[in-house]
Amino acid sequence: MSERDYSPLSSACVRALSDKVYDKRKAAALEIEKMVKDFSASNKQDQIGRLIRVLEEFAMSHNPHTRKGGLIGLAAVAIGLGTKNIAPFIQDLVNPILACFTDSTPNVRYYATESLYNVVRVSRGTVLSQFNDIFTILVRLATDADQNVKNGSEMLDRIMKDIVTESASFDLVSFIPVLREKLYANNHWAQTLVVSWVSVLHTVPDVDTLSFLSEILEGLFFILEGPKPEVKKMCEAVVGEFLVSIKKAPEKVKFAEMINIVIAHAQSSDPVVQMIALTWINEFVKLSGRVMLPHTSGILTAILPCLALDDPTYAKTRGLAKEVSTGLMKLITAEDDREGPEGSAETPEDQPHPPITPQTPTASSAITSPHSSSVGTPDEVYNGALDLGSVMEVLHKQLRNTPVPCKTAVLRWIYHLHNKIPNKMCRYLEELFPVLLRTLSDPSDEVVLLVIEVLAQIASTSNHSPAPSSLSPPTTAPTTTSSTTTTTISASSSISSTTTVQGAQEEGKTNVDEYFTRFLQNLLHLFTTQRNLLEDRGPLIIRQLCVMLSAEDIYRTLAELLQEEEDLIFASKMVQTLSSILLTSKELFSLRIQLKDLSTPESCELFVKLYRSWSHNPVATLTLCLLTQNYTHAATLVHAFGDIEVTADFLVEVDKLVQLVESPIFTYLRLQLLDPVGHSALVETLYGLLMLLPQTKAFTMLHDRLDCVPPAHLLKHTDNKPKPRHLVCNIDFGELLTHFNTVQEKHRQYKHQKIKQKLQSNVDPLTRL
Repeated sequence: MSERDYSPLSSACVRALSDKVYDKRKAAALEIEKMVKDFSASNKQDQIGRLIRVLEEFAMSHNPHTRKGGLIGLAAVAIGLGTKNIAPFIQDLVNPILACFTDSTPNVRYYATESLYNVVRVSRGTVLSQFNDIFTILVRLATDADQNVKNGSEMLDRIMKDIVTESASFDLVSFIPVLREKLYANNHWAQTLVVSWVSVLHTVPDVDTLSFLSEILEGLFFILEGPKPEVKKMCEAVVGEFLVSIKKAPEKVKFAEMINIVIAHAQSSDPVVQMIALTWINEFVKLSGRVMLPHTSGILTAILPCLALDDPTYAKTRGLAKEVSTGLMKLITAEDDREGPEGSAETPEDQPHPPITPQTPTASSAITSPHSSSVGTPDEVYNGALDLGSVMEVLHKQLRNTPVPCKTAVLRWIYHLHNKIPNKMCRYLEELFPVLLRTLSDPSDEVVLLVIEVLAQIASTSNHSPAPSSLSPPTTAPTTTSSTTTTTISASSSISSTTTVQGAQEEGKTNVDEYFTRFLQNLLHLFTTQRNLLEDRGPLIIRQLCVMLSAEDIYRTLAELLQEEEDLIFASKMVQTLSSILLTSKELFSLRIQLKDLSTPESCELFVKLYRSWSHNPVATLTLCLLTQNYTHAATLVHAFGDIEVTADFLVEVDKLVQLVESPIFTYLRLQLLDPVGHSALVETLYGLLMLLPQTKAFTMLHDRLDCVPPAHLLKHTDNKPKPRHLVCNIDFGELLTHFNTVQEKHRQYKHQKIKQKLQSNVDPLTRL
């Protein structure tokens, strides 16, 4: 270039700017500063613009010393202009300096930081128009390998923070996309700088970072997941500051836009990140309320596994997960059982069954209702309330092959949902029932007890279940699932005074009564396929069901089902188990009293039903007659035992019966022996048992008891006869005895057939296939 091309610079100044000696370049800069002041004083704006373009060419030169001269010259121009006059030229000054930060020479990059620092120092708030570009360079400089450059960038960073803090015109909207991008920098020095800027911006009163938190929250958690503890600690503090602000001003927060981000990181393998995310979820549930309902499935996916963290160091995490679960449950009310704003339930055509869509239940796939809104107005929140399909999918998955705490939490959720929104839950019972039944085989007693409670809740109606529920209408008396043949007896009780009322009640509970019967039917099938379950858990399951439901209904329905059982060996075993529970369980005390007295038509009808199914087991049938004080028929049965095959199992059961006679259950029976004349059939029954027994300990026990029966001539009140029971007289014991003999004949043929099949399989291997 000629001297004219460098105008308004003199040739001496041009040579000095390109000199390798710093002092000469500095002297040239002072000359430029004075020149700019003169131009500015005389309002020669075009000359200033021309000078900046010349210096830009210097900054772009191939000669590193010339580039340094151009940079120091640009800084001199800024100083010459001063704060008041720099605004029109700020972009022209900053851009060539920023371009030099990509220079391969460390000294050039250092001089660029020094030059930019001076421009910023002079321009103050004016430079904010170039803030995004400067911030991008600051992040780049934080990773620079040259320490001098890093030191210079730190000075530049500090002055930029001061300017932003004191300025009221910072453009946060345009900066957020840049900040969001830089949060994902992989260099920990860059991450440190970015996090420090987030912290600074959050402290500026005029900068509303809360409104844009959803844009940068994922990036902050990305840094929290990083390996550098110093950066993690710094980021953790910033995230904590944001949470404090959220609590102070929840109306500014877009909860719905952030919850999925937090859910994803609540499943982190990093315990610190997981703890922070759970804390956020907990606060979101508290602060936003029903806005969180559409995200219930995602939240459950995150918190349920946390409940199984048994390490003591995770105690706080477990506590938070429980708190979140409880808080979510409280958000689900009876109002959620309605389908629309008018509260009218939709027909099955309006609502598919079941509305479950395949998805991987992770936080990122948490279902958000299309009607949900981050604003959270009442109508919008209601319409986007609970995506029950996705919730049930998560609960199903967490109920399989998960630790005990997960299963118990899932079962409590299912119970709560069925208690609060039974109409909606009915759509999922077809899939839920088999899963719950399989869970009865779980090795944990706590899980089994909760499964029973859930099944009882589902199988019950307002009349069946004693469990309190705000959704159930008030009850008057227990109803049963009795068959048509018993309607006449039950109609005379206080259950229903008119057939119209009874018909209305039956219509309303048909669906759930169906599940009551199906539940017991499937329970029997489960016992059939898993005999060890019957032996290990059968009594526990039956007893708990009798506590939560009507014991009479359960025994009545099981008796009806067992009459149709084709596996006679299982039927005999099941009857033996039910008989033992009936006689020994404190939970069935009321039912024992009812059967002992047979003072109502219902109790007599129940006795007949039990007898018909109890006929699968001779000793159980005899025990039932002793319990119900039908001693005459009991004596007849003992005589009928002579036609039955007496096996070792049979004698063991008789042995147990003798021990029961000596137990508190049959105290009344032993006292009745004081009147051998009035209860001669009882004495005959016991002597019959004595004749059946071999001379074992049980034989001796019963023999000693009968030896205590006083002779009739020694008793003063032998003329006192037992009070007649008129309802019992209506029972056709002859027909019952015929039924007993018929069932026993079926057992004999069944055993014979089994023996025959076994022999054939030994002879012909093909019969085994």
